[in-house]
Formats: sequence, C-alpha cells, structure tokens
Amino acid sequence: MTHRFDPTSLREYDIRGIVGKTLGPADACAIGRSFATLLRRAGGHRVAVGRDGRISSPELEAALVEGLTASGCDVVRTGMGPTPMLYYAEAILEVDGGIQITGSHNPGDYNGFKMVFQHRPFFGQDIQEIGKLAAAGDWEEGEGSVSDADILDDYVGRLFAGYAGGSFRIGWDTGNGAAGPVIEKLVELLPGEHHTLFTDVDGNFPNHHPDPTEEKNLADLRRLVAEKNLDFGLAFDGDGDRIGAIDGEGRVIWGDQLLSILAEPVLRKEPGATIIADVKASQMLFDRVAELGGQPLMWKTGHSLVKTKMKETHAPLAGEMSGHIFFAQDYYGFDDAQYAAVQLINAVHLIGKSLTEIRGNMPAFVNTPEMRFQVDESRKFAVIDEVLARLKAAGADVNDTDGARVNTPDGWWLLRASNTQDVLVARAEARSQEALDRLLAQIDAQLEASGLKRGPQAAH
Repeated sequence: MTHRFDPTSLREYDIRGIVGKTLGPADACAIGRSFATLLRRAGGHRVAVGRDGRISSPELEAALVEGLTASGCDVVRTGMGPTPMLYYAEAILEVDGGIQITGSHNPGDYNGFKMVFQHRPFFGQDIQEIGKLAAAGDWEEGEGSVSDADILDDYVGRLFAGYAGGSFRIGWDTGNGAAGPVIEKLVELLPGEHHTLFTDVDGNFPNHHPDPTEEKNLADLRRLVAEKNLDFGLAFDGDGDRIGAIDGEGRVIWGDQLLSILAEPVLRKEPGATIIADVKASQMLFDRVAELGGQPLMWKTGHSLVKTKMKETHAPLAGEMSGHIFFAQDYYGFDDAQYAAVQLINAVHLIGKSLTEIRGNMPAFVNTPEMRFQVDESRKFAVIDEVLARLKAAGADVNDTDGARVNTPDGWWLLRASNTQDVLVARAEARSQEALDRLLAQIDAQLEASGLKRGPQAAH
C-alpha cells in the first residue's frame, strides 16, 4: 500500500492543509504509518497524540491513531488542548514522540500536524521523509495499543508552579481556541481579578479569528480592558503556542517587546545568558538584552529553527515577532503561550512597575508591519542572493543570518524569503517617519534592481 500527499501540505515546520481538499483522514493515517515507522527504526515505540478544538480534529485523530498502531506504535491520547500541552505530555510521559492535530491560527477549514520526535523538533527533511516512506509504502507492520492520559490538571499545575507574580486585574481572550479550558482552570489558581473571553472551544471561531498578532483580532480584549479598567490583557492563538498582549491603555505589546520584559527575571537568575530573537525583532530588544547583561543572538525565523539553536547555545529564553516564546529556564524549551502568560505576570511583578508604564518607557521607534508580497517560487531565494551580493559589494552593514538585515544611521530594514510560502517578507524600523521612508526607498531600490516591486500584500 502506498500513499501520495498533496505537495502543498508537507511544509517546512508542520503538515497543514484544507480539510477535504488537500488533507483528509487517508493522509492522517499515512502520517501515522510513516511517523511510527521512523520512530521504531530509531528505537522508539510510544507516541503521545493530542488535538485542538477544530471540527475536523477528532476524525483526523482517529485516522492518525489507526496509522500509528498499524505500524506498531503504542499511542497515549492526551485529548483536546493547546499544542504546548501535547509538548508537555511528550516531555513528562514515558513516550518517544508526540503529534498534535492542529490548524494553528489558520481559518477553520484548515487542519494539520505538529510533531516532536524523541524530544526534538521534527521539521524540514523529517517531514519530507514522511512523504517518501508513504510514496514507497515502506512501512513497518505491527499492532500497537491505545490508552488515554488525562493531563490537563497536571499541565495547569505545572504552569502555576513557582508562581510569584503578585495580584493583578487581567483580561484573557482565547478566541474559542484550544487554550480555553486551560486558561479557565489557570485563572482559578491565580490571585487577583480575572475576566475571560471566548473560552468555550468552537472550531467555527464565531467571535474573531484566533491570531493575536493581527491587531483587529484584539478589539474585544481592548474593549474589556477599557470597560473594566484592567491592568492588561492577554490573548492566545488557536492552538495556544503564540501569545498576544495589550497594556492598560490598549496598546499592543509585540513579540519582541514581550521578550524584552521576560528577559529581565531570566537574566537576574542567569547573568550573561544568551537570549535569542528572530531577524524580524526590533533593535530595541537586542539593545535591552545587552543592557541587562545578556548576550543577544539574532537567529532565523521559524519555531523549529529557534528551538534547535536554543539547545545548541543553552539559551534560557527565546522568542519570535510572531508571538512564539520559548522557555528553557525551569521549563522544557518549547513555545508555550500559557506559560509565557504566567511568566509575564511574574516579570511585571518583579520589575515593580505597571505593564502600561513598562510599555511607555520603551524607546519610541516607527516601524512597518511585516510586509509580505507574492514572488515566483523559483525566484524567491535567488532574489535574496542578488540583494546580498549587491549590498556586500557596496560595503553595506548587512547581517545575512536569514535574508538581508541592513543597518543604516536611519535604522534597519529586512528582506527575507518565507520558508512556508512563495512570498518575500520585508520590515523596517527607524526613529522617525522620514527615516523610515528612506529605508523603504532602499528596499524598493533593491527589489527594482532584481526586477520586482512591493506589490499587493499577500495573505499569511
């Protein structure tokens, strides 16, 4: 028996597609067979399986479990919950790998799979290998067992363990995503006053799209914080691995700004430690980490790439602009928005100022949102190579960790190729609008030299 996947579904960091079009139960079963085959050949045999709150998740879970057991792996089902709860299960249960069925923050008709293999992220070549084994029908045979583990309460207890964050008045918006039940239990343990929004899990996402990095999705939380005069608000994406936050005045605190706050307690405990952020992060963050006595490290965008670099550098904390925040100090090194929420409350308490004041004290920069525009797949990486060659020939101050990040007296600009779509991503940051306009002109000049221009914005 062989199986062919829709080529668009096997992505860099996960497997994802539109249910009924590019992804279905037959794919889930084949993923199970291939993953179990790889695991058994590496000496493992037990897999934790979790799922988010999407309508298609139970059906895909059943098919995945069927595939895993048919290739001889035992399955421990952890039930419905956020992706980090599955990562937690994989870290603490006697298992050799884990798979979460989740469409992340994509629209309701999407779903997919995020995987961990023997405590390391499973991505890139690993995902291509799943496709190769399936296409060849090169699968182990066996009969695995299926059991259930109720870990929700353990996970909530772990989030709260060691809490020293004082008492605040906080709004929480889980956007009808999988984090809802966890947050409901967590706020019962936390001191202070807590108001929750949309914690009932509903895969149709009737209130707003569960992506806290898009400002329009924070409107309900802003209203709640304003009406109740709360200290701040926290928001979660559909599968609880990305966090969003607003201060008491409703200003967004972006991923890099959150990291600059979270770095303070981490560096007090571990002076001189490395803190990692992706190439899209503000210069303010790298400066702040250095100011706090840490070693700032700029790294490639992509949660699997960040996790891998953290292990290599023993970094206790890392983060991405997209709201993925990774903790290895007193935690397991994965991205967990629920844990990030608790640690943010701890940090605000430790710093001893309100979150509104902390946000207000941050240096003022003018920056663009992440600009994304369509480019032909065959030109995607070639354009970046051309830009880098021209910049280096011109003697520019350029960092080529992931695309081109260029420093000028005005600020910095970035041009990189997305790993997951046929788009180029650009971003720029400066001290004034005039300076920002000059940076954008540099981006446009480089694109023009490669026969492109900043076109209409591509969707995520």
